[in-house]
This record gives sequence, structure tokens and C-alpha cells, in this order.
Amino acid sequence: MLHDIPINRMNNTDLVMYLCGTEDCEPGHSYGPAVRDHFLIHYVLEGKGFFQVDSKIYHVEKGQGFLICPDKITFYQADDNDPWKYSWFGFHGLKAKSYLRLAGLTEETPIFSCYDDDFIFNCIEQMIETKKIQKSREIRLLGLLHMFLSQLIETRDMTDINNSLDKNENRKELYVKKAILYIAMNYSRKITISEMSSHVGLNRSYLCSVFKEVLNTSPQKYLINFMINKSCELLKNSALSIGDISRSIGYDDPFHFSKLFKKEKGLSPSQYRKKISR
Repeated sequence: MLHDIPINRMNNTDLVMYLCGTEDCEPGHSYGPAVRDHFLIHYVLEGKGFFQVDSKIYHVEKGQGFLICPDKITFYQADDNDPWKYSWFGFHGLKAKSYLRLAGLTEETPIFSCYDDDFIFNCIEQMIETKKIQKSREIRLLGLLHMFLSQLIETRDMTDINNSLDKNENRKELYVKKAILYIAMNYSRKITISEMSSHVGLNRSYLCSVFKEVLNTSPQKYLINFMINKSCELLKNSALSIGDISRSIGYDDPFHFSKLFKKEKGLSPSQYRKKISR
């Protein structure tokens, strides 16, 4: 039985779902060679088959899946004796590639394993059920897609992460990038270095040593510089009071913020605002 749910395309968003479906294939059923203009994940629910991209052939069975990348010629076929039943998810967006990379999925490493059948099955069932939803189908599907990708990222073996890094990007640089992204997304709620360390998956002392080695600064100093630079941008907006700006970068006490700002910039926020408005 074939289920196919088409979705509107909006590639200029972080992540958008194109289509999803499931198919119980006949023996030897194949698709391709063909080229897609988006990412497409197939997850095998039952049976087995093979997936070919370029000259490489991958044998895939229940509990495994494969990624089709945009503009790649691919071919896949169900086994003659134990044909697969699979579900697929087509998507794209500005962050699609980076999310897939966190899950260890690239053109060079297109195969994954995810044996939490209940989680995957429930995700798929809920996707198919969105056929009954009229007003919020795309939002619901996008949420389920996020859940599916997060499961792949969460269950990924750290050994695979280390092995799949670019040759010119070492493990420590990856940790620092993850911490910087966390700062950029959470600075406004007064985060702590302990929270940042926990998010990255390192203890605090090791994260500090990694920052020192890669950026020649501490996480605390980087965080402070980031917030002060954000406040400098906000000071250009005369409609915002010093208190407004202080709260916007995670400081409830404007006096504490002003003291820190002067220490870093040599001027109070008010003096800095007058200087840049001249």
C-alpha cells in the first residue's frame, strides 16, 4: 500500500518537509536511476534490499535506512526473496545539511541504523495520520520530522562522530562550534558555563581547556564578549532603554550590566550610545 503526502516547498526556511509516505514493495521493485532536488530518507520497516549511489552499493535491512542527497544519481531495489517495506521523508532547508551531519549522514556516509522500532513506528504512523488534518498539517509534519532527526542525532555512536569529521576539522573544534552555537541561541536567558558544558557533552574543566586551545580564551570570557557585542548593537536603537537592553542579554539588574559594560568597553552604556550617535 502506498501513502504519499505532498507538502508545499519553501527552501528559504531552516527546515521544510516536502513529502512523506510508506510503501510495501513487491519482490525486485526498484526506483531509478534518478536525481532528486532535495534530501530523502528511507527507513526500512521490514525486509531488505540494496541502495546504490555512484559506484557504491549498500545492502540495507530492517532497522536501517539510507539518505539520498540532492543532485546525486541513485538507484534502489527490493530483495527478490524478502522485499522491503519502507517509509520515506523528503525535506530541505537552510539547516537540513547540518542536522543530517550531526546525525552522521552525508554523501559519503548515507547509511544509518535506528532500532527503536516503537519510536520510529509511532513517528511514521503520526505522519500518515496527518492526512486527516487540514489547517496545520505542515506544522505537524515538520514537528515529527524534527523528532525523527533528533532521534538519529541522539542515538548516534560517538565513535562515528569522531570518524566522520572533515580532515581539516578536529574534534575539539567541533566542540567549540557546538558551544558557540549554544551561546548564540541562549545568551538572552543568562546561561551558565555548566549548562553549556552539559549541552556539549563535556565536563566544565575540559570545555575550558578546549576553548583555551582553540580560541585562546575561556568560555566565560567568550560569553561575556558575545553579550557585550550584542548590547552594542542594541544601543544603536534609541527606543530601547538601558534596562531594556540589559534584560535582552540576560541581565535583570541594569546596574550590574552597566558595570560589566564599562569594564569591557571603558565607557558606560549611556556614554557609548552618545559616542556612536554623534
